[in-house]
This record gives sequence, structure tokens and C-alpha cells, in this order.
Amino acid sequence: MINKLSRRTLMVLTAAALALPAVAADKVTLRMSTPASETDQRSIALAEVFAPAVAEFATYEPHYNGSLIAQGSELETIASGDLEMSITSAQELGQFFPEFTIFATGYVHQNAAHQVAVFNDPLMDPFKQKVEDELGVKLLAVMYLGQRHVNLRQTKDELTVMTPADLAGVNLRMPGTDAWQFLGKALGANPTPMAFTEVYTALQTGSVDGQDNPLPTVVDAKFYEVTNQIALTSHLVDLNYVAFSKAVWDGLTADQQATVQAAAEAAAESGRQKQLEKEANLVSFLTENGLEVYEPDLKAFRDHVQAQYADSELAASWPEGLLDKINALGE
Repeated sequence: MINKLSRRTLMVLTAAALALPAVAADKVTLRMSTPASETDQRSIALAEVFAPAVAEFATYEPHYNGSLIAQGSELETIASGDLEMSITSAQELGQFFPEFTIFATGYVHQNAAHQVAVFNDPLMDPFKQKVEDELGVKLLAVMYLGQRHVNLRQTKDELTVMTPADLAGVNLRMPGTDAWQFLGKALGANPTPMAFTEVYTALQTGSVDGQDNPLPTVVDAKFYEVTNQIALTSHLVDLNYVAFSKAVWDGLTADQQATVQAAAEAAAESGRQKQLEKEANLVSFLTENGLEVYEPDLKAFRDHVQAQYADSELAASWPEGLLDKINALGE
């Protein structure tokens, strides 16, 4: 009897013990690598909206400030199966697929709503499919990063930026991809490739004259501490895509896939609305902190930048008629 009870008890205890880790083992770990900080709105939206929504079957594990994967290497790391998620740019995708550079072109996207309309339109389907088929990356949603402006160490008395000609000789930090570097040149500046994590020190020491980012990033990264002016060039309505491992996606059930998709879209919308609100309130904050904030000749910039792209090899990779379709979605 004792042996029988002991055996039965042992079986019950063993089953119970195995049941607990089995639940944990079934959870997918979603490592997110981003060069953004923990207080960046994209990071907050994913942590506060995406993570809880998928918590039943996935553990969201964010890594900030490029601490896990170096900026620019995230897509390749997802492709190799060593990373589950990242926030990627059209510029980075353009390194693999030149046609993506159209979404990183100055003055193409008109505002945050236009970005969403473009991403959800059928014109994006072949782009998304190609990234899945050739890179093993699924683009889940588009995140609004903000309107990028030129932010400089010089005071307005030393340098007033009204047209692209005024940026001649200015060493403007830009991310290192060809698409970013081209945009810097199109603006009239001397683009200097540099990782985001190095920018503050470079501005502080004068290794670069300036950088371009949306106002929330200027504040979040504290660039306003080491710069003196912002020319509101609005040269790029910047975006990021939520990039997800296709291999991990294929391992999820249909219900889990739907949850991940909805969670990414909800996080993107949350971040978008908070970013728009933040942008609207930051000019006064920056002015109070000693920066001169002003609007240059936007038509001069727009005409110059678009002309640079029209005559470039980058435009040759764009599908015929695509720019017209993108423009029509904003009308």
C-alpha cells in the first residue's frame, strides 16, 4: 500500500512539477534590439502596449541603446535567427532592397497619417513580401518618428540656415547608410556617418557641427544641451518599421499571429499620438533652454532636395509610377 501510494504520489508530483516549466517553455522570447533609449517614445509604446498584449504566449525582452546588437546589424541578425525583433528604417532596408529608398526620400511622406496610409495600401504589398521572402523579416507596422530638422552647434548669429546653400561645409551627422548620406548631401551639407550612441559626445566636442532628428529625439537624447539652434527644415517625415522574425511568426498559431499584429499596430498608434503631442509642445521647451528655433525657406529646400533625388541613381530603382501613387494617398 505504501509503495502504491508512494508511486501514485510520485507520479502526481512529477506531473505537477513538469507542468509548470512546460508553460514557461512554451512562451516565446522576443528579444528587441534598438539603438533608441528606454525613454524614447517607440520604446515606451512597445513596452507598455505591445508587451502586455502578447504576454500570454510571449516574453518581451527589450535591449536599448544598441546594447545587444550594433545599430545597422539588426536585420541581418534577425535573418540569421539570432534576434526576434527590431525597429528598422527605410534607409536600412534600402541597403538590401534599393527600391525602399523611396520611403526615405526627403519631402515624400507628408505627415504621420500619410505614412500609415502608404504602409497599409496595396502598393506596399510587394515590398513587404520581398522582405519576408529574401530576408526572413516581417514588417508589422509603421511607427511615426517625427519630422526631422537640422540641429546645429553654431548660434544663429554665426550661421543662419535659410537655404541649402547655407549648409555648405557643415559637418552634419547622419546615419551611415547610403540613403542617409545621400539625404545629407541633398540638404546641402557634408554628411558625416556616425552611430546614434556617439552623437552627443561628438556634438559636445565639436567633432560634428550638427545632427538631424525630430524634436522629441533632440530632447530625449539631450542634444539641446550641446547645440544652439534648430532650423525647422521638416525635410523628412521619418518612420520606423516594427520588424519581426518571419521564422518566429511562422511558429505561432493563427490566433497568436493576429494578436502580435494587432499589438504592433496598437503600439505604433499609441507612440504616434504621443509623439505628435510631444512635437507640438517642444518648441517652447527648447526655446526656454536657450535654443534658437526658426523656419527656413522650405520651398527652397523642397525644390533642391527633390531635384537631387530625381537626378540620382536612387530614383532609378523606384518602380515606375510609385511616387505618383504615394503622392495621391496624401491628397
